Amino acid sequence: MTFFRSAALLAASMLAISAPAIAQDAATDAKLFGQRGNVLDATLSPDGTQIAYIAPGSGASEILYVVDLDGSATPKAILRVAETNEDLSWCSWANDRKLICGVYLIRRDDGILIGFSRLFAIEADGSSIEQLTQEANSRSLGISQSGGSIIALDVKGKDDKILMTQEVIPETGVGSILANRKRGLSVAEVDIDSGSRKIVETPREGGQYYLADRNGRVRVMAVRSRDSSGYERERQLYYYRTKDSDKWRDLGTTTEDSQTIDGFYPVAVDSDLNVVFGFDEHEGRMALFSISLDGNLTKKLVMANDKVDVDQLVRIGRQRRVVGAGYATERRQVEYFDPELKALADGLEKALPGEPAIGFWGASEDENRLLVVASSDTDPGNLYLYDKATKQLSPVLPLRAGFANRETSTMKPITFPAGDGTPIPGYLSLPPGSDGKNLPAIVLPHGGPSSRDEWGFDWLAQFFTSRGYAVLQPNYRGSSGYGSSWFLDNGFRSWEVAIGDVNDAGRWLVSQGIANPDKLAIVGWSYGGYAALQSQVLDPDLYKAVVAIAPVTDLDELVESSRRFSNYKMVAEFVGEGPHIKAGSPAQNATAFKAPVLLFHGDYDQNVDVDQSRMMKKALEQAGKQVSYHEFEGLDHQIDDGEARPQMLAEIAAFLATTLNK
Repeated sequence: MTFFRSAALLAASMLAISAPAIAQDAATDAKLFGQRGNVLDATLSPDGTQIAYIAPGSGASEILYVVDLDGSATPKAILRVAETNEDLSWCSWANDRKLICGVYLIRRDDGILIGFSRLFAIEADGSSIEQLTQEANSRSLGISQSGGSIIALDVKGKDDKILMTQEVIPETGVGSILANRKRGLSVAEVDIDSGSRKIVETPREGGQYYLADRNGRVRVMAVRSRDSSGYERERQLYYYRTKDSDKWRDLGTTTEDSQTIDGFYPVAVDSDLNVVFGFDEHEGRMALFSISLDGNLTKKLVMANDKVDVDQLVRIGRQRRVVGAGYATERRQVEYFDPELKALADGLEKALPGEPAIGFWGASEDENRLLVVASSDTDPGNLYLYDKATKQLSPVLPLRAGFANRETSTMKPITFPAGDGTPIPGYLSLPPGSDGKNLPAIVLPHGGPSSRDEWGFDWLAQFFTSRGYAVLQPNYRGSSGYGSSWFLDNGFRSWEVAIGDVNDAGRWLVSQGIANPDKLAIVGWSYGGYAALQSQVLDPDLYKAVVAIAPVTDLDELVESSRRFSNYKMVAEFVGEGPHIKAGSPAQNATAFKAPVLLFHGDYDQNVDVDQSRMMKKALEQAGKQVSYHEFEGLDHQIDDGEARPQMLAEIAAFLATTLNK
């Protein structure tokens, strides 16, 4: 489980706290590092002559651009999504004429935030838009939240046909003998020009997803049942088909508990090998396996690592061909099964030594033209077009603007000892040009807790180092990626170990002479915000300032707020019961706090309800503690807004400068 993605302007009195020159620098840095990325998503047309990419507009809006590489190569804006709580999430070419895009929307209904996704097709010149998601009607006994997902392109060799999932809602029979009585997830073949559709897989109640092969044949189905109260069960069942039969056969099950997912989790079908790839545990860590779909269910270990989880399946091209798998040690590594791509990735890494993290974002249908992304810890990255025929690598766009001549910080992998002697991995970033001694410092725990930090450009850490802070990002016990023994019972059930590691990160910074003990702060987002607050409960004297963005603050309320949703029992299992609920809730232990606290939250946050921060503010105020709270109207968990993020960073900079007397 992952807890991810009215705003007031910074008051003049707050700016006056620091010298004018420092305040101006903070505002400039906040605007640079708080900006949204220039390229949020990009895709290459099947013939390799057009690139479509999503870029940020003002505020939280997005704009879809198309570039004709064989024409003027001037980006043309064909669509703008401007509503604050509507997000243009992704786009992909259906054929050389049309794109398919997904939009995610959040609406408030009777005080409850409800998310919706919708798919639509748009002409490459922006001349027409056709919604692909089938809406519920006036007779429907419910609402359709899921807009569906694309599971195959070029169905039966036709580039105007796609396979997509479709949520089917039963209808009332009053006034109609044709009312639909079925419920569940189906698969439809949709004509993207006319919008016509036919059901190729009848609705399956509890259906979670389907996998198709490159020929457009549905081969794998996932189903999760519900109990009599309507809550989802922890077990998910999988079924498959052989090449020559429509009969569904048992593939296996996975069971989710507070610690891990137990069982084979299928993610992609390979038509040529007639196997399904998926992840399962191997010697205490996740590994990549294949299972044959020929009726024998022969299971083979494809890739494992003895230190970390294999957690990434690398696919490429229009048919999403499986070409490799990845894992993260000190840096993310990809092992390519395709020899040509392996040689190309190795060559690009040598050709771009300043951007050694290489990834493939897209490919033409023949894979002769590739969209390449290259980045590093000090470089937010660039999008390139590689042409195999000419062997030319052409720059397309920077992923974030304004960093070409900006000195940034390196991200150094380190380990530090926990209180029980366990080596804890993490990343240390120092201010550019610093000697790394007696600095103001920040411990920056990641969110999740089912997540981890990785080597690469981190806009939040870079902002703090630009302001002169050393930054340590610990992958505390309770983080994912290091196997089940490292994950423990998760970061809530095992909060004392997880938060103990986070506090030991701060102690290590002081013991190494890196941090001035009087200028040590902690900043976190989501679970990281929880960790920042809960650090005060374990050791209120360690950190002199606390910043928490969209934090969990009360574990009991976290469970109760999920009662209205189908995943309630899974959340309840993840958080657990017992004394750790009160002891592990910062809002229930506000009297322990000594450091000033700064809170931020969006009031459209579906991951962590805004009431969590409101509750924390109230508890601290009642305990007579110092707290400031800033609520962003209409923004979600990510606060992904080109105006709100710079405001937030500027306020954090002012708060830390004042609190730490920097």
